[in-house]
Amino acid sequence: MTVVLLLCDGCSIVVRRLFYCCVTIVTQVGLTENEPLLGLLFIPNVRKIVRFVLLSPLIPLSLHRQSAVADQAAANIYMTMNELKKAFAAKLLNIKAIKLQPENPFTWASGWKSPFYCDNRKTLSYPALRSFVKLELAHAVLEHFPEATAVAGVATGAIAQGALVADELNLPFCYVRSKPKDHGMQNLIEGTLPEGAKVVVVEDLISTGGSSLKAVDALRKAGFEVVGMVASYTYGFPIAEQAFREAGVRLVTLTDYEHVVAQARETGYIKEEDVEVLHAWRKDPAIWKK
Repeated sequence: MTVVLLLCDGCSIVVRRLFYCCVTIVTQVGLTENEPLLGLLFIPNVRKIVRFVLLSPLIPLSLHRQSAVADQAAANIYMTMNELKKAFAAKLLNIKAIKLQPENPFTWASGWKSPFYCDNRKTLSYPALRSFVKLELAHAVLEHFPEATAVAGVATGAIAQGALVADELNLPFCYVRSKPKDHGMQNLIEGTLPEGAKVVVVEDLISTGGSSLKAVDALRKAGFEVVGMVASYTYGFPIAEQAFREAGVRLVTLTDYEHVVAQARETGYIKEEDVEVLHAWRKDPAIWKK
């Protein structure tokens, strides 16, 4: 028998957060190691959100009422949480969202040349992975920015992801353009948020941080309080980290450059000589290939 906890679409945000954050034991009787789980899984003595399990046996054990078993399960799942960046990196590689072109580098909006490109918008095309990203971003919001009362996506890459997160959290949603429309209402921010809303920004990818922080500035000028930002991926450039510090914006990501490259190297997705090229590029991307 498997105990399943599900949240209905009509649950208020208070109820949803209670379900996400309360400490509960999901007991299972006669569960084999290969039997899939489906539901919200919580473990005692762990304050943080553990995991929403989607048809995936995260822990190979049967949970019973003995505290020793529950404590061991808590330790196992907490370890899994710490490996989220590695797990998501593997998922990006599995769908070939990582592109490597040392001889024909990509050109970013910033003008930088790059041998490496992370197209994590491809996750939207895979239902299970799309749900994974949605739920992990929602968990990041609840864990790090529980005061948020609205969600804003950065156009265009994070519009879909932001809308999915807002829907999961039952919060108002808007998205921010890179510049106002040149026709119609000429809006920079599309959508309506409550006055004085505390906004968490959703981004798909962080490179230099310029476009992401431009969206933050637009929201602040519109009278909203930006409490932080969650993103699927970051390159982790020092210039971006400095920009976020100066803007007073805390950034939380599901994975990053280091974990993707390490996973790609481990699985043979890239060659050793490719790693050397990537390290040379990342050392000073602004002048690479110039």
